[in-house]
Amino acid sequence: MNRIVLALLTYFLFSVVVNSHAAEPRQEPTEKERARTVYIFHQPIVMLQAKFGLTTPEERVLRIRNTLRNFTEADVREPLKIVSVTRYNQPGRLIVMNGKPVMLLTAGDLDEGDDLTLDQAAQRVLARMEAQRSALSVQYNSTMLALSAVKTVAGLLGLVLFWYGAYRSWRWIKRVFRRRIFENRSWIPQRWRRFIGAIETRLYALLMILLGIVALYVWLSWAFSLFPWTRVWGESLGEWSVRVVRDIALSIVSALPGLLIVLIIFLITAFILKLLKMVLNQVEAGRLQLPGIHPETVGATRKLISVVVWLFALSAAYPFLPGANSLAFKGISVFFGLMLTLGSAGVMNHAMSGLVLIYSRALRKGDMIRVADNEGLVSEIGMLATKIITRENYVVTVPNAVVVSGKITNLSAQSTNGGVNLTVGVTIGYDTPWRQVHAMLELAAKRAKGIDLVQPPLVRQLSLMDWYIAYELQVRLLPNVSLADARNELHSNIQDVFNEFNVQIMSPNFVLQPENSVVVPKENWYSAPATPPDGGKS
Repeated sequence: MNRIVLALLTYFLFSVVVNSHAAEPRQEPTEKERARTVYIFHQPIVMLQAKFGLTTPEERVLRIRNTLRNFTEADVREPLKIVSVTRYNQPGRLIVMNGKPVMLLTAGDLDEGDDLTLDQAAQRVLARMEAQRSALSVQYNSTMLALSAVKTVAGLLGLVLFWYGAYRSWRWIKRVFRRRIFENRSWIPQRWRRFIGAIETRLYALLMILLGIVALYVWLSWAFSLFPWTRVWGESLGEWSVRVVRDIALSIVSALPGLLIVLIIFLITAFILKLLKMVLNQVEAGRLQLPGIHPETVGATRKLISVVVWLFALSAAYPFLPGANSLAFKGISVFFGLMLTLGSAGVMNHAMSGLVLIYSRALRKGDMIRVADNEGLVSEIGMLATKIITRENYVVTVPNAVVVSGKITNLSAQSTNGGVNLTVGVTIGYDTPWRQVHAMLELAAKRAKGIDLVQPPLVRQLSLMDWYIAYELQVRLLPNVSLADARNELHSNIQDVFNEFNVQIMSPNFVLQPENSVVVPKENWYSAPATPPDGGKS
């Protein structure tokens, strides 16, 4: 091996770099102490402190580095020795290799805090340098280099086989899950098997990828450590992985007390919410009364209290979460706060409107209401919207802000037995006695099905118009009677009664009064294709 290659090898292995250790390692070395440290093969050797004339310790370190570059293979094969000398009127110990001086160590280089003699310090430095020289001299052997190359290739083949085995095992796992789905042989229900099986195969694939990356990292670290040219890289990879594992372990251990406090806070919070739920259940059942809380508002109150209590618990536990004070955690908090601020304006409007509906008790689930042009049964009052089932059996979702901003007509609010008040209007001419009209409307109500006759029908004269009088009939429906069906039944009976007594309903309007009343004779009530209830006998 020529002199240039040897110089490159010794430069990589016996390089002087800035390091955080000295001959007797310091816990937190300064920049000046790092600049005076001799580093061989990434191992701390000695920190020089003595100044010879105008030569500073930093310059002595640079001279040692230039000296190490000029060593040959024959020099590296010879063991290091210590020679007692006197230089600059100071006793010293000169470390030589194959008769060539490497470095001079004097009493001025010793640290008073190390409490070592010059001979003891020299022996320690010699042991560190000799360990690195022995490792390097072995790797200069061509046989060892060839063996290292064979080991590298064998390791690469093993790595490829591991990758191939991981891929084949993943394919086998996919076939197993497919066979289980096809044969329905799984302890997981079949309806979940397809979904969970896909997740499991992907998780296994991710595990194999991670193991493949770890195997590649281990192989690189091991292969680099086999050659003198790349041994520094191998040790760096190994030290980095050990440092990462150590930092992760220390972080986990240091986070355990905080996580224990967080667990205690959440357990106390869950216990408090359990007690509140028991109390609110008693209020909802009517066995307990609390000021400001009604049975119909218990559900919303429970949700609000849960949100407030959990937010308080999260605020109390936040400082104890791992990484709570890190910049990443703070950045995520700012990001979510910004999203909540920008996106919650409309949502909060509907949510607050929902609370207004619930706590004002303007309507409840099961009430018959009229909102704008929607009339139907309230099936759900959510935090953001209210759902109404119309007479067509449609489900209409109305945002709570729209419900609050408009007029709400609750048809069943005053009902005690579940019935609903129904009102219908009719216009009759002035030539018909109003007492007769009252009697006919009451008769139509009594004939209609689904009418609660315990409360007598009520007839009102709403207005005296130009051509007719506007009458209104109000009745109470029996519980669970459809409003649409009752209105249809009542309208049919009104037409029948007015036709029966030969009284004209003044809709549409007439410019001139007709000579004859505009009525339908009784014999024409069931004109084709209509059929009478008795099957055509009437």
